[in-house]
Amino acid sequence: MKVTQEKLPASQIGLEIEITPEITKQTYEQVIKNLASTTNIPGFRKGKVPRQILLQRLGTARIKAAALEELVQDGVEQAVKQEAIQAIGQPQLRTSFEELINNYEPGKPLIFSAAVDVEPEVNLVQYTGLQAQAEEIKYDPTQVENVLNQEREGLATLIPVEGRAAQIGDVAVVDFKGLLSKVEGEDETAEPTPIPGGEASDFQLDLQEDKFIPGFVTGMVGMNPGETREIPAQFPDPYVNEELAGKAAIFTVTLKELKEKELAELNDDFAQEVSDFNTLDELRASLEERYQKEAEEKTKTNKQEALLAELLKHVEVDLPTTLIEQEIDTMLTQTAVRLSQQGLDVRKLFTQDIIPQLRERSRDEAIERLKRSMGLREVSKRESIEVTPQEVQARVTELLEQYSDQDIDEDRLQSVVENELLTEKIIDWLLDNSTIELVPEGSLSAAEDAETETSQITEPQTEEQSTSDTTE
Repeated sequence: MKVTQEKLPASQIGLEIEITPEITKQTYEQVIKNLASTTNIPGFRKGKVPRQILLQRLGTARIKAAALEELVQDGVEQAVKQEAIQAIGQPQLRTSFEELINNYEPGKPLIFSAAVDVEPEVNLVQYTGLQAQAEEIKYDPTQVENVLNQEREGLATLIPVEGRAAQIGDVAVVDFKGLLSKVEGEDETAEPTPIPGGEASDFQLDLQEDKFIPGFVTGMVGMNPGETREIPAQFPDPYVNEELAGKAAIFTVTLKELKEKELAELNDDFAQEVSDFNTLDELRASLEERYQKEAEEKTKTNKQEALLAELLKHVEVDLPTTLIEQEIDTMLTQTAVRLSQQGLDVRKLFTQDIIPQLRERSRDEAIERLKRSMGLREVSKRESIEVTPQEVQARVTELLEQYSDQDIDEDRLQSVVENELLTEKIIDWLLDNSTIELVPEGSLSAAEDAETETSQITEPQTEEQSTSDTTE
């Protein structure tokens, strides 16, 4: 069999395949023989149908099509094997099937074209001396105080208030009933619309602005027990109930009781009640260490992401469709598993109508993920970065002990661990051989926002806009 190769875009290899006359004749005759033994034609027993009758009943085109399916499939498989091509995915026929039927004559050579996807060649233009900026996340001591105050709130004792009006920080027991405000143009004689679920008795409410509908808590400040007040409020937009989003309302509120929180004292007894530590100092030290580590990990993550984003700029690769589609499959599967774990019905979310849209929206991210992973793999090849079986096994053993109560596929786990450890080593090597400038937290995102606003302001005008501006 004669095979001619041709390099095509998107990491494909084109194959021009010539099947010998002997094979085209042999396959055709075998197809006729097989059809004769399986086709039911009235008046003839199976296997006893005369050749001419079979050809008349089935038609030459149908028999040729059946023979061509075998010739093409076998021809591509043999060509790939003969040329030692590491193909991925399914081959594609480049010659139209209609053209093949018209040109196919048993006993004469058959020439057709096909294409196969292959692993792409990665051109890593630069991977050392990379320069990037990353936001530095610094430890904030107020995080510790916030945690301790939240724990104190949880242990607080409620003390009845006497002799003063409600203020922010109190706990109120109220009856309330809400009605939607009338909008301009509505019939003034129409009855106000009650808010679904907007009524309650003996409702206990923390007087904090973020605890209820905007305006409700603020309107209660200054109320005395026994007092009733009409309070205007505004449902946020967006809102859980879309029918109420952004709408104005009036709540009739009666303050029945008012209490204030008596917070637990910060001492060793408090530490023992809310944690496993014996002293408040030990609890504080543990929280400080925790948030310091969190800040360090976030900074490290920012450095890694900045480095990978910079590396991506220097990765040149012509990705085959097969790999892109496989990566999209992986992404959608991961999303489906995550949603399923959250208790959502994936079948209702991933309908036949929405899946094509999801695939298209995932394409850019899939390409970016592939380029990033291939860039890292190329670095590992060039610098001979690898993980040892001992390192992999140590991590696998650690995870198996940690999740001993779960049924884990150890072979699958080993593969995942090996990939993760290798990725960590490559990124660490890149960090050691690159310059990542740490900048204050929020500075990069602020710069991106400013750049977006500038691009919107300076966006080229359409001809229609230019004409409109001129005439004005």
